[in-house]
Amino acid sequence: QVQLVESGGGLVQAGGSLRLSCAASGRTFSNYAMSWFRQAPGRERQFVATISWSGRSTYYADSVKGRFTISRDNAKNTVYLQMNSLKREDTAVYYCAAPPLDRAYVSGTLRTDEYDYWGQGTQVTVSS
Repeated sequence: QVQLVESGGGLVQAGGSLRLSCAASGRTFSNYAMSWFRQAPGRERQFVATISWSGRSTYYADSVKGRFTISRDNAKNTVYLQMNSLKREDTAVYYCAAPPLDRAYVSGTLRTDEYDYWGQGTQVTVSS
C-alpha cells in the first residue's frame, strides 16, 4: 500500500518561505510522477505543481509559477515543495499525491481524480 506523509507546514508572514516534504513508501518511488495540490477553506482542491519520475520535467499552476519549486530525491523517496514569497492567498492545506500503480513513467496531471494516493495534508498559513 502506498503511503504519503507530508511535513513542513506552519505559520509564516507574507513574503516568507517554507519547504514542504512528502515521504513516500510502498512502491518504487522513482517510477512515478508526483504532484502537490492545495485546498483552502470552502474551496475545491487545486493543482499546484507536478514533477516527472526522473525529476527532469516540472509544471506549475500560474498562481505559483516563479515562487514555488518542486523537486524530488529518489534516493530518499521524498518530494519537496519550496515556497518563496508567500502570499495570504497561499493559505491552505497542502497535499502530495501519487498516481495509480499502472501509471509508471507517465507525466503527472492537473486533475485530482487521476490520483489514487494522497497524504494527510499539512497546513500552511500566511499572515499579513
